[in-house]
Amino acid sequence: MTESAGPKLAKSLSLWQVVGVSVALMAPSMAANINPQGSVGTVGRAVPLTFVIALVGVLFIAYVFARLTQRFHHSGSVYGFVGATLGPRAGVIAGWSLMGTYIFYGLLTAMASAIFLTALLQSLAIWPSPPSWAPFLLAAVEIVGVWYLAVRPAKNGTRVLLGTELTTVALIVILSVVVLIKLIVGHGPAGQHFTLTVFEPSQTVGFSALFLGVVFGFLSFAGFEASATLGEESKRPRRDIPRAIVGTAIFGGVYFIFVTAVEVMGFGTSAHQLATFANTGSLLGTLGSTYIASWLGNVVTLGTVVSAFGCSLASTVGASRLAYSLSRDAFGEKGIGAINAKTETPVRATTLIVGVILVISWVSAVAFGATPFDEFLWFGTIGTLIILFVYLLATIGAIALLFLRERGSVPTWEIVLPILAGVLIVYTLYRNVIPYPTGASAWFPVVSGGWIIVGVAIIASAPKLAAKVGGRLTQAEGLSLSAVVDIAAEPRPITAD
Repeated sequence: MTESAGPKLAKSLSLWQVVGVSVALMAPSMAANINPQGSVGTVGRAVPLTFVIALVGVLFIAYVFARLTQRFHHSGSVYGFVGATLGPRAGVIAGWSLMGTYIFYGLLTAMASAIFLTALLQSLAIWPSPPSWAPFLLAAVEIVGVWYLAVRPAKNGTRVLLGTELTTVALIVILSVVVLIKLIVGHGPAGQHFTLTVFEPSQTVGFSALFLGVVFGFLSFAGFEASATLGEESKRPRRDIPRAIVGTAIFGGVYFIFVTAVEVMGFGTSAHQLATFANTGSLLGTLGSTYIASWLGNVVTLGTVVSAFGCSLASTVGASRLAYSLSRDAFGEKGIGAINAKTETPVRATTLIVGVILVISWVSAVAFGATPFDEFLWFGTIGTLIILFVYLLATIGAIALLFLRERGSVPTWEIVLPILAGVLIVYTLYRNVIPYPTGASAWFPVVSGGWIIVGVAIIASAPKLAAKVGGRLTQAEGLSLSAVVDIAAEPRPITAD
């Protein structure tokens, strides 16, 4: 393979630094504090059950990513994986789609951080009466901060991401344990008590409605695979990346199921109590203030602000790596496909992504009258529908590679895992389109599908460009056919070196 003389991504990340990006983009502390509100309207008290279902699907998907990252390491994540397994055209579509998800997630998490920060400033009487545009201003400031950290060497950013997120998660776990103990001994302030009915849908909640709620479960897990974008920056990618992906998925499942169960029990399962659950400004902040002390609400809210900011940073890092990879393979190491020699990061690609995030946010507010919370809900749903499509492409690619092209490289029975992943993904997507949603929700399939169609149109209109990208894909580090053959020579467990 011909080596380029240009600067390359630095191979400097350890296992825990790689884990930091996946954990930060998943943002468990922020997700647990707001995402359950998205599903309570359709599933009622059974919010934790939607996370159980989502965990099952995510573990199947984690298997797919773990097997693929054992064979390939590429800054484009599914762009490289799908390109190597289903062909360059499918790879570009997957990369373009995942970049869209990360852009939308970067926006919604920055806005979520700004919403919580506005509430915190108001609670502390620092900004007693913030105007309605306050979160937009704070979000813009935070996005500039995201850009500054994202163009620094990745190892510095990941230390911040992992440290702040794990500190906040530890606080939430302690809070949840205290609330659970009080519920068990019967000390709920309004008669709340320990009950396993939070894992049982009421008679009015059908199977279809349950899967509408599962979308917010997938939204909470989304990003667990983000470490795959650091395949070219990890010291030991074929060992550390699969471990980071599977470990993050398992941790997220245990954490989300436990915390959401405590949240629903802590608020109570009556219709009135569930309505309060849906409309509170900070689920965990309210629980902390109600069950322990008023000051704890502000501490939890501050942790959520940091968590959401970290998620926005991780989303921007992921989107910039994808933009860099797509441009590098299509047009060479120039423009946004170039690496800055000083920072060894794709500075131009990162700047472009941050600019796109700001434009989408401002256009949504000015042209469509979106409130800060609207932007959180809109782009959370849109981004999740896109990433489910991406997961489906990766799953199909894994089946084609492991059980057709490399038959016998892994135990045959394992084909059940990606097939089940595909079934869950397709059914969840189906239930979000049929019956077709109304109101603002009617635009969610249109925007998410439109983003994917743009990628398809680019490939269809530029076949020579797709062929060029294919050539670069097969030559890229970790994606050569010889590397695939060598790695696939012997079956190996997911955590093998």
